[in-house]
Amino acid sequence: MKTFETSRIRNVALLGHGATGKTTLASAMLFLAGAVPRFGRVEEGNAITDFDEEEVERKLSLQTALAHLEWRETKINVLDTPGYAAFVADACSALAVADAALLLVDPVAGVQVITERTFKLAEQRGLPVVLVANKMDRELASAERLVAALRERFGRTVMPVQVPLGQEQEFSGVVDLVGRKAQRFAAGTGKAETGEIPAALVEPAARARAELVEMVAETDDALMEAFFESGELDDAQLRAGLRRAVLERKILPLVFCCAGGPIGVQPILDAIVDWLPAPHERGPWKGSDPHDGAEAVREVSSEAPVSLFVFKTIADPFAGRISLFRVCSGTVRPDTPLVNVVRGHAERMSGLSTIQGKQLEPAGELRAGDLGAVAKLKDTRTSDTLADPHAPIRYPAIEFPAPAISFAVEPKSRGDEEKISQTLARMTEEDPVLRVGRDPQTNELLLSGTGQLHVEVAIAKMKRKFGVDAVLKQPKVPYLETITRKVGPVEGKHKKQTGGRGQFGVCVIEIEPLPRGKGFEFVDKIFGGAIPQNFRPAVQKGIEEASAKGILAGYPVVDFRVTLVDGKYHPVDSSELAFKIAGSLAFKDAAKQAKPTILEPVMAVEITVPEETLGDIMGDLSARRGKPQGMEAQGGYQVIRALVPLAEMLTYASTLKALTSDRGTFTMEFDHYEEVPAQIQEKIIAEAAKQRAAEA
Repeated sequence: MKTFETSRIRNVALLGHGATGKTTLASAMLFLAGAVPRFGRVEEGNAITDFDEEEVERKLSLQTALAHLEWRETKINVLDTPGYAAFVADACSALAVADAALLLVDPVAGVQVITERTFKLAEQRGLPVVLVANKMDRELASAERLVAALRERFGRTVMPVQVPLGQEQEFSGVVDLVGRKAQRFAAGTGKAETGEIPAALVEPAARARAELVEMVAETDDALMEAFFESGELDDAQLRAGLRRAVLERKILPLVFCCAGGPIGVQPILDAIVDWLPAPHERGPWKGSDPHDGAEAVREVSSEAPVSLFVFKTIADPFAGRISLFRVCSGTVRPDTPLVNVVRGHAERMSGLSTIQGKQLEPAGELRAGDLGAVAKLKDTRTSDTLADPHAPIRYPAIEFPAPAISFAVEPKSRGDEEKISQTLARMTEEDPVLRVGRDPQTNELLLSGTGQLHVEVAIAKMKRKFGVDAVLKQPKVPYLETITRKVGPVEGKHKKQTGGRGQFGVCVIEIEPLPRGKGFEFVDKIFGGAIPQNFRPAVQKGIEEASAKGILAGYPVVDFRVTLVDGKYHPVDSSELAFKIAGSLAFKDAAKQAKPTILEPVMAVEITVPEETLGDIMGDLSARRGKPQGMEAQGGYQVIRALVPLAEMLTYASTLKALTSDRGTFTMEFDHYEEVPAQIQEKIIAEAAKQRAAEA
């Protein structure tokens, strides 16, 4: 494998809404550069960066994939990201190590939901962005309409650097406004033929170039001065000024292509080399000293101490764990000793490789800024830092969005429970947005993700890759029960005589509510020997066991105090079991008199929606018993904060998708428990009784 200097490396993420052609563009780039022998296509199931069986079957990208090619003596690492809402969070891993982005847009649909979302993600990381209008051969594709839509959303810095040759099915190439030449592309091969600008486009191209020159001049004082003097910029000034403006995000250049042609793809490869930054041009990597937490920086240089950042993990049932990483500094070789500064153990890069989709290719060394892969590290996970033991540094972890929806997971076959837990743990290594946990109250195994499709795909992958089958169910709401008034004294008596030694225990208790969140409190106020000391813990245990089974609907009783005030015992017939049963009976009787009620979990919800859907969202929240807590504007969106019962949020993801045309997002976390309204309590109690009858 050829080794590339840092200055000859480009790391580019492909972003955009689903079906804008990111994977097809990646395939076209690899094919044109000779990195692969044939043009892989999504519809044929042989695209290099869509290799997972679920991706092949569904014909859409479900995860970030890495590939590489060489163009004009420069290595281009391509990070192909998912574009559907349920999986777009995986783009965070690509953006953590990319130095620039190509943002694909559909010339018919214009700016779509994920177009905006991924642009914002790139903006947050300060990445230079090139806009790519793909599928220019589509019916109704319009460069003029697309430019207007892009400028309306992203501002006047959106600047076409090409003019399309032909429209819709007649699209055959582009006019390069910088080089002032027309480029036509052979169908199938994508090879460019350069010639003069067609007469019909000479004037429109001149106007577009003048606009480009003026915008480039605006971004630099020296260029502005030169522009005022001559009314023009020469080619060298324009090229240098355009590159600088792109790197500084002062211009968003727009290019046109049909990746499936592949028409217009070759100029995109040239643009990556000419306009986008080498790794060292993005500045040093910032982290912290793992010993004292002080800020630390590392220059992106092959001569610096080596440090790697793991941005993605692939769980392969045969090869084991494959870690994808960026060489942040230094030069890494198979024998380079490293330490995982997050977990504190040594690692060796014995299987150093580059990766082409799913194929590992052995590498002798990788230099600062390059991306690579290594199999079977001992215990390294996504977001871990590996560094020279003598010069440790720790880089910040990738911030993935919190899951928005949870499902209960049950095995299809008895005995697979443990196997499911182990397999899901491996899958969360591959997809950190997935979360697995067990509800301590319902004892259900919960799988959480960004949406229903995200969780369903995880279960399908689990079956395909690891042979473990499971079913998804709506999780149970972890209701609780409590009491609302003080009662007592109440007697619990257990007496049984069946010949020989009997059972006898009597306890007298008082019960009272405690503030929310205080749990259970047991107070022993017996004076003298009404109940011997060794039997009193049995009373407490009986109360605890009875309270765990509930009063109204079988949910645990919380936030109450029991005071043991009196009792009776028999020197022969009394036992721990007798007093345990007596405690249980006393609790049940007292709790029924103490006006029991049901509590439900209330979630703190944050919902981000387009302004025009605000009314519908607020109406729906009201129907879900939501209590708005505040609102703020963010661009063309509104962020709503509300408290909503969990029971009302179980199906919210699909409703939000419908109300906002998939442009809304939400997160939620537990806030507190509060009393369920009486009419809903009746339904919960009736449902519990029905379930008990079915199980009897």
